Amino acid sequence: MTEAKHTSTSPLCATPSRSGLVRRYGDFSSFPEALDYAAQGKTGFNIYSGKGTLLEALPYSLLRSQALSVAKRLLNQGLKPGDRVALVAESDGDFARIFFGCQYAGLVPVPLPLPVAFGGKEGYIQTLRGMIESAQAKAVIVPDIIGSWQDEILADLKLIFGGSPAKLLALPDADIALPTIKAEDLSYLQFSSGSTRFPMGVSVTQKAGMANVSGIARDGLKVFPSESTEDDRCVSWLPLYHDMGLVGFFLTPMTCQLSVDLLPTREFARRPHIWLELISRNKGTLAYSPSFGYELCAKRGAREDIDLSKWRVAGIGGDMIRPQILAEFAKTFSNKGFDKRAFVASYGMAETTLAISFAPLNRGIETDTIDLRYLEENNLARPVSAETETSRTFVLCGEALPGHKIEVRSPEGKVLPERAVGTIFVHGPSLMCGYFNRPDETKSVLADDGWLNTGDLGYSLKGQIVVTGRAKDLIIINGRNIWPQDLEWSAEHEINSLRSRDVAVFSVNNADKGEEVVALIQCRLSEEETRAALKADVTSLFRRLHGVDVNVILVPPRTLPQTSSGKLTRAKAKAMLLAGDFGK
Repeated sequence: MTEAKHTSTSPLCATPSRSGLVRRYGDFSSFPEALDYAAQGKTGFNIYSGKGTLLEALPYSLLRSQALSVAKRLLNQGLKPGDRVALVAESDGDFARIFFGCQYAGLVPVPLPLPVAFGGKEGYIQTLRGMIESAQAKAVIVPDIIGSWQDEILADLKLIFGGSPAKLLALPDADIALPTIKAEDLSYLQFSSGSTRFPMGVSVTQKAGMANVSGIARDGLKVFPSESTEDDRCVSWLPLYHDMGLVGFFLTPMTCQLSVDLLPTREFARRPHIWLELISRNKGTLAYSPSFGYELCAKRGAREDIDLSKWRVAGIGGDMIRPQILAEFAKTFSNKGFDKRAFVASYGMAETTLAISFAPLNRGIETDTIDLRYLEENNLARPVSAETETSRTFVLCGEALPGHKIEVRSPEGKVLPERAVGTIFVHGPSLMCGYFNRPDETKSVLADDGWLNTGDLGYSLKGQIVVTGRAKDLIIINGRNIWPQDLEWSAEHEINSLRSRDVAVFSVNNADKGEEVVALIQCRLSEEETRAALKADVTSLFRRLHGVDVNVILVPPRTLPQTSSGKLTRAKAKAMLLAGDFGK
């Protein structure tokens, strides 16, 4: 399968933005059927290095033929439809070939994370093996980038196949009949980004996946053939082991025949400007990022003159949306053609395949600024007034996709009125069928009537959903509901030496003091005097702005744990503190 690779005799060109086909929006029964259609056009995946060099152009036509060959190789090894194939997800052509090979074979691919956001080799391998065992995988594919760890990853696992993509692709071709893929069949397992200690794979059927990508393309991004969308093109650095990368910028574009330019996730933090330069160079129109991605770009800028005027959907999701960061990005790149109206807030999670809601296009970020103290004491998002002492600005994340519903409920299950904060529940055709082989955990969040408890808190406003945080992260002190991200943002925004994701706030039960609020601060200072000053400044800031006493603990740089998608994980940070992992 070397025909897609660059050679000195054949100049490499990215696939075009126009497929030449009549645009379809996920109206297929399965992803193999969608690829069969996309393969009749000219678009495809384009794999770039972290420096922006095109490494491989993979038209959907070529991908289809290669995936069919992979499917037969996999089945020839003794794998049977329904078996799980764990695939460590490097953003390259091999991932695409093997993922879609599994789709054609009726196998269930399980994308697994690379060691981007894990605290060292040992913790990463332990997490990876936990996911492999939870999925009961019969095959494990380990890319060359972590090939030296392969023996430790695969040790003592009972597998039909284990090894590198090259080893799999070198197997002899086989003449094996492929199964008919049905809408009810499992398409893939997606481990949610917080799945570490007790990993749970989200089971997504072909039907649910297709319902979501159709809603994203047709109703969320509106990729209708028109003067503004005929040349739609996706550019992404998002990880393919996370739902926003896998569904949003791998599966969705293929199902509506769009080309995608993929950058390696592991290189983004080092060279965020390459993302913008690739959007400029290839006239990208659709690109997404969590808040921290826009923040990195705003801080580092671009190395060369760029034109972002074609970027019509600058999506934001994957974590709490920070409007201040987006405002700074828009200001920084306004002279490069970026229009702040391109920002589109959205809300979703792996348990709903990906998207639940989209804010309206071409309106930019819409916000609601509320009285923070009133919210903490009354669970009501009251607009600010002349008497407001402290405020908080939230982002409106749009209405539910057609065919889906969103409700905000009280602890007793009552649907709450506008501006009342409660737990967010969702319903619709793109919900998971459950956590793989976890019936009790599934039952705890997914009711018999099909409503999913998202575990998020929020309120409704003007028909849109506003997300305020995770229920499990909420800190309750003396009857006040304190959102940890409020304290984290205050410290990172007000203290010049702190950066995004430098602060983790949570509560612990102290035998002497009762419930105590703790803030772990990543500190790069070495002198004891400056360290003491930082600790005092943060303590004073929390007391002054939020009226709460916080035990501030300084920890070394790069020690706060993150999820596989790059989000701060407070639960793991708390567990590490209680286990003494940060020392004295």
